[in-house]
Amino acid sequence: MPSLSGRPSLVQIGIPFRIIEAKLIFMDSAKLTHSAQKHLLEALDWLRRMVEINSFTTNVAGVNALGRLTAECFEPLGFKAQFMASSVPKYGHHLFLSRGPTGSQPIVLVTHLDTVFPPEEEMRNDFKWQFEGERIYGPGSVDNKGGTALIWLMLRVLQEVNPTLFESTHWLIAANSAEEVIGSDFAERTRDLCSGTARAVLVFEGGPRDGSDWHLVTSRKGRAEYRITCTGRAAHAGSNHGLGINAVVELALVLPQIAALTDAARELTVNVASIHGGTVLNRVPHEAVSDLEIRAFDPVALSDAGTALESHGGITEAGATLHIECVGQTQAWPSGVGTQALFEIWARHAEVLGIHTISMKRGGLSDANYLCQLGPTLDALGPVGGNAHCSERSADGCKLPEYVEPESFVPKCVLNLLALDEVCCGWQ
Repeated sequence: MPSLSGRPSLVQIGIPFRIIEAKLIFMDSAKLTHSAQKHLLEALDWLRRMVEINSFTTNVAGVNALGRLTAECFEPLGFKAQFMASSVPKYGHHLFLSRGPTGSQPIVLVTHLDTVFPPEEEMRNDFKWQFEGERIYGPGSVDNKGGTALIWLMLRVLQEVNPTLFESTHWLIAANSAEEVIGSDFAERTRDLCSGTARAVLVFEGGPRDGSDWHLVTSRKGRAEYRITCTGRAAHAGSNHGLGINAVVELALVLPQIAALTDAARELTVNVASIHGGTVLNRVPHEAVSDLEIRAFDPVALSDAGTALESHGGITEAGATLHIECVGQTQAWPSGVGTQALFEIWARHAEVLGIHTISMKRGGLSDANYLCQLGPTLDALGPVGGNAHCSERSADGCKLPEYVEPESFVPKCVLNLLALDEVCCGWQ
């Protein structure tokens, strides 16, 4: 394979290829494989340029720079860029790239621009683009700049192998500027651009692999965020200790009961995430605050847990006041008929390619939680990788930072395109 801009070829840097057996389904998998291998080096070069831009969620300049680079990446494929400001000023601009006949329902390809790594953390841990063995380490390499690069590879291959399908499909690439903090405004803007419906919503979060099992995500938990404020009574800790009501102690007494609402049988978790209160040592603390979240796949289980949590509000035996408030909610993405139909399409084509896919429920949130109402939704269509949200590396190898497996791009590209061919042309 020829090198790009003087850089070594994939073979020279030790990235193996798995040649997928040719078998005609809708498109010829051998032609797709050949094209994907031919364009993989360029896709990885785009990925390198993306990884080299710090795009921590609140690094607005970095997120917007990555958005411009992403628009530049897709411009030769005929995609027109539209930047939309986030409703939160401290976040960057969302990016939407579109092409094709706008009178039809779009295929929405979802990714995001932001990462969880502040510039200082990347510098402190020397966390940057780095080839090592069969992995590429770097911030966002799998979450989710790798997903963006895979979208580019797929569309470049489709343009070459099946230009008719490429030109006749309404594509919408939706790139969230603040996915790591999850908000509804990105979904609202995407919904407006789709006129409320989509033929399919395909989310390119990383697709893990356990041995020979390739994960596809078909549902995600919903989340309810709560804040508990405990108000006690301040007093001098030395001379009037008995007159005070210690808010820290009163809050600490109730938190184990709240944590005990976790119910494994209902796949319900309650995570008490933080607690803080008080001011100085010689003062009985008059206020303490705890933030927590509840997650569940079943909206009823989530609601029941919220009701049980709120029942702890009121006056404690010592006279403190517990105020419990829901400060945010993210709906669950349940696996429905449309999602299962998509999964079966992917699984069928994967079997022909010698890939075994498994349907996974995932506790973490993604844009699928907000966009699933647009149409049938499938997640984890991005490349294989691991250690997302990690930047540390230890000498003994127990800690390794985020990475992507470049070997996974070609088979995942071919699988996604074969399935997309059926979705676009043969799926009713």
